Amino acid sequence: MPENRIRLSSLRDRIVPAEEAAALIGDGMIVGMSGFTRAGEAKAVPMALAARANAAHARGEPLRITLITGASLGNDLDKQMAEAHLLSRRIPFQSDPALRKAINAGEVMFVDQHLSETVEHLRTNQLGPIDVAVIEAVGITASGGIIPTTSVGNSATFAILAKKVIVEINLTQPAELEGLHDIYIPTRRPFREPIPVVTPESRVGLPFIPVDPEKIAAIVVTRKLDSASNVLPPDPETAAIAGHLMAFLKHEVKLGRMTNRLQPLQAGIGTIANAVMHGFIESPFSDLTMYSEVLQDSTFDLFDAGKLNFASGSSITLSKPKYDQVMPRITDYKSRLILRPQEISNHPEIIRRLGLIGINTALEFDLYGNVNSTHVGGTHMMNGIGGSGDFARNAYLSVFVTKSIAKGGALSSVVPMVSHVDHTEHDVDILVTEVGLADLRELAPRERARVVIANCVHPLYRDALSDYFERATARGGHTPHIIEEALAWHVRAREEGTMLPEMTRKIA
Repeated sequence: MPENRIRLSSLRDRIVPAEEAAALIGDGMIVGMSGFTRAGEAKAVPMALAARANAAHARGEPLRITLITGASLGNDLDKQMAEAHLLSRRIPFQSDPALRKAINAGEVMFVDQHLSETVEHLRTNQLGPIDVAVIEAVGITASGGIIPTTSVGNSATFAILAKKVIVEINLTQPAELEGLHDIYIPTRRPFREPIPVVTPESRVGLPFIPVDPEKIAAIVVTRKLDSASNVLPPDPETAAIAGHLMAFLKHEVKLGRMTNRLQPLQAGIGTIANAVMHGFIESPFSDLTMYSEVLQDSTFDLFDAGKLNFASGSSITLSKPKYDQVMPRITDYKSRLILRPQEISNHPEIIRRLGLIGINTALEFDLYGNVNSTHVGGTHMMNGIGGSGDFARNAYLSVFVTKSIAKGGALSSVVPMVSHVDHTEHDVDILVTEVGLADLRELAPRERARVVIANCVHPLYRDALSDYFERATARGGHTPHIIEEALAWHVRAREEGTMLPEMTRKIA
């Protein structure tokens, strides 16, 4: 191991195999692990822990933990831990099908949390204490500080508050990542000082996580890469969504509400949000900045196109081709990047101060602008709310995007009433599908419904939604609904596999 990876020499004798480090974690413990959207997660210790859980359960011995992370983990770690029945409780986000199945079966208790809030709960003893923190690192400084890799997430607070810390030194992560991070921990309530981030470029903390080196109980050396993201390139529908949003933003500039620099941008994770960000490459906008959670392929495409000046996030999550392109050149980008703790990247105070344009993805939305981001059919968890609520409530412009239909037209993404509410109409400004864009600002509910129907609904469902709204309006009310029919589309989808009315199905 190069000495510059563990610069505090007294820690070098704490290097142990992953299995020995995993033995520090016992049944019933609360464990904080690094990792934010498939980036920077500890890799060897979770795998060893899952193997140990399988062996323990085969002997009839209990081994279950509460696992807290920043967001989702890569390398199938959530899958391995779920299938080993290691997880009793999982906080605050996940995206793995095997874990999702265990959550929806009630085997794992999943706490779906705004990503800015988890460490606040830890600090105030509403959650915790953290028994063991497992943190992936580029290296350890001469003072014992932990240098994160491709994400910060909640790692800093986990390490600071944990009774014991296990550090995974990942030799595949470039040492040049050092200096990219900005670790700032807010002061304690109720006398908290303002967080001094006033631009996306603001550096206000340390380039490492400060910990007492005596708490570092074990160091594991690993050589495993982050998982690649599974984002897809833009398709005609996502390109149309981007086009509608670009046209809207150009009109906002024409009205004098913004300049061609716009406001700092935030984009959620995933194919649609990533594709929408690609729309800025051919736009008239320039000198852009980002203040976001996850820096995806589109972030670096915008850098390379000369459109983006600076990007602040909490993780870097890339496809395999983009990872292979970016990481060998990370020093070329480093002066234009910051990775922060997620409570800072997602902090309402900063989001409101900077006046972000937040672009996030909906599973479905309804006539009045309420958005469901998490639950399929109102009952089954998909991934979690993530940071979308942090941004939607506090952004200058809160934008939600989705394709107008799913499952080949069997499902409409625009419904009379959402089956689960993550973002109320009060937090949603703009809705966009490939059909068009609905600007809901300063509109009453009845006005919102007409704009949504006219601009966002797929032709297969437009007549049915118009009929529902007109009949609901005849009944009266500030927010008209036919309560006994409001979720009928979801019932039909559950029982018949499609939301399409029978007559429309014959036509389609």
